[in-house]
Amino acid sequence: MSRLQIPATIADAPAASQPFLEAVNKKLGVVPNLFRLIANSPAALEGYLGLAGALAKGALPAQTGERIALAVAEINGCDYCMSAHSYLGKNVAKLDDAEMSANRNGGSNEPKGRQGGWLHRCADRRDCRAHRTQRLDELRQRRCKHGD
Repeated sequence: MSRLQIPATIADAPAASQPFLEAVNKKLGVVPNLFRLIANSPAALEGYLGLAGALAKGALPAQTGERIALAVAEINGCDYCMSAHSYLGKNVAKLDDAEMSANRNGGSNEPKGRQGGWLHRCADRRDCRAHRTQRLDELRQRRCKHGD
């Protein structure tokens, strides 16, 4: 039995969390377990949603974010994350099944120049680390050449 209590419905959550959960439900069509769990602390839920909202205003399109999340969920072997991001990929980012399958395997059906060609280079954790290390080395060399 779980020691963490997860509100079964929005009405079971603390009153201060209910408007936030209603907003999640309106946006996603469902309230994922993670949100219901965090709802036990209205301040934590508000903070989490604030962070998610701030990140959503960034330059990364929702489709690319879900592609990344699917690849990371696969690498990490996290069934919960895979389930959540498969739902979000299909229902929010509007990715098709073939694209999500490619993303789970570190690839993409999108042309490399369009949506995150890095997925093609990051089929597993070692490749991602190697790519990140190579990129950092390139940036350091460029910085040294400019005398900074």
